[in-house]
Amino acid sequence: MVSCFRQLDLVTCLAALGFLIAPTSSMVLGQTKQPIRLGIIGLDTSHVVAFTKAFNDSSDPGHVPGAKVVAAYKGGSPDIDASRNRLEKFTTELREKWRVEIVDDIPSLCGKVDGILLESVDGRPHLEQVKPVLAARKPVFIDKPLAASYRDAREIARLAKQADVPWFSSSSLRFWEETQRLKTAREAGPVVGCDVYGPSPTEAHHPDLMWYGIHAVEALYTLMGPGCESVSRVSTDGTDVVVGKWKDGRLGVVRGIRQGKQDYGITLFGEKAVLRSEEREEGYRPLLVEIVKFFQTGVSPVNAEDTLEMFAFMEAADRSKAKAGAAVLLSEVAK
Repeated sequence: MVSCFRQLDLVTCLAALGFLIAPTSSMVLGQTKQPIRLGIIGLDTSHVVAFTKAFNDSSDPGHVPGAKVVAAYKGGSPDIDASRNRLEKFTTELREKWRVEIVDDIPSLCGKVDGILLESVDGRPHLEQVKPVLAARKPVFIDKPLAASYRDAREIARLAKQADVPWFSSSSLRFWEETQRLKTAREAGPVVGCDVYGPSPTEAHHPDLMWYGIHAVEALYTLMGPGCESVSRVSTDGTDVVVGKWKDGRLGVVRGIRQGKQDYGITLFGEKAVLRSEEREEGYRPLLVEIVKFFQTGVSPVNAEDTLEMFAFMEAADRSKAKAGAAVLLSEVAK
């Protein structure tokens, strides 16, 4: 037993001896009233300021208790304007206003926190950035987009499963109050179809929907569930219309907006009624509440397989665009 404690940490040893179900730090966190110490990777998105304010400022009306951002690693992508032009501004605000410690590398960050928020606005580096997090066995929330390709998304899921480390990725639209209201609306009856619209600006280094249209796609999947078989896409400079055909014959439609009024909305088609989302401010608090629960329990609120299917859906939409709108099977993407 002495050698066990020399070679392994206390939680792992207790788990090996049968005193704990699993050695994840998130389970231990659920046993204490102390705020969960969070570290951020990537300071090039407005989410880092909004999330830190919500967690750290107990006087804020949108405060979410249970977690506190204490350290961060800058990251950044010099070939993306949205990253390069905002990185220093957000880094300075976290350091000076919120007293968040800025560290030089991800392993150092992992040594100072209980859980990780991977926030880099660019999905391309997420796979490499999450590897040291998984090696340190830290539960991790990966902000949208999970990755910039289906292949990378699948590899992140594989590595996390191999390491037995809890993780999840989600848009805030999944937990938007209107999305959840429609999801649980009994008056609609079984869902026979769904249309979702939302802003969909694109970025050259990402499949189109993965950059921002992912918000509308996430809402669609929240209401339709998994099971999409094929995707077709019609695209113009100002608009995308993406139609997914589910295996049971249902159709799910995403309208991506680049021209005209930028807004979100949902029409849910049920066997008993057609329901529409109402105008409501779309904030981060519902997502942040789920993030805290995740770090407290180690249980993801989003199934990994559903997330991967969403990424296959979005990549299939890009392939359909390249084929002048021809339908693309998700199974082709997932090969």
